[in-house]
Amino acid sequence: MIKIKIKKVKENAIVPAYAHPGDAAMDLFSAEDCIIAPGKRRLVLTGISMELPEGYFASIRDKSGLAYKRGITTLGGVIEYTYRGEYGVVVLNTGDEDFEINAGDKIAQVVIAPVATADVEVVEELSETVRGAGAWGSTGGSNI
Repeated sequence: MIKIKIKKVKENAIVPAYAHPGDAAMDLFSAEDCIIAPGKRRLVLTGISMELPEGYFASIRDKSGLAYKRGITTLGGVIEYTYRGEYGVVVLNTGDEDFEINAGDKIAQVVIAPVATADVEVVEELSETVRGAGAWGSTGGSNI
């Protein structure tokens, strides 16, 4: 378990929390009221900032219920450990109706994860695999 520090930068901010023991992500809550029209996106502020330990990052993720039931998704979402500003969530309404957000509503999730730094090597060839360059639908069994 790691320790993170959370600062409320707005009085009405709700501190992120895990809904159930063992959950991978903490819920993020809106600190403002807004309406997002169909096909539009908006930065929704959470009223909190975080201090993560070096070697970790925050990843903003969709709430699956909002995605399925209302067509609400998030864009972007990687926040480095050095960032100390207010966390915002870019919310996109892919649905057919206005989406109303009230302060205190759950709008996304945040996963705190370790960074895996890659040592990049440029090569002329890659190793062979059974799949090779097979892309979408290459395993069969779907209608794609």
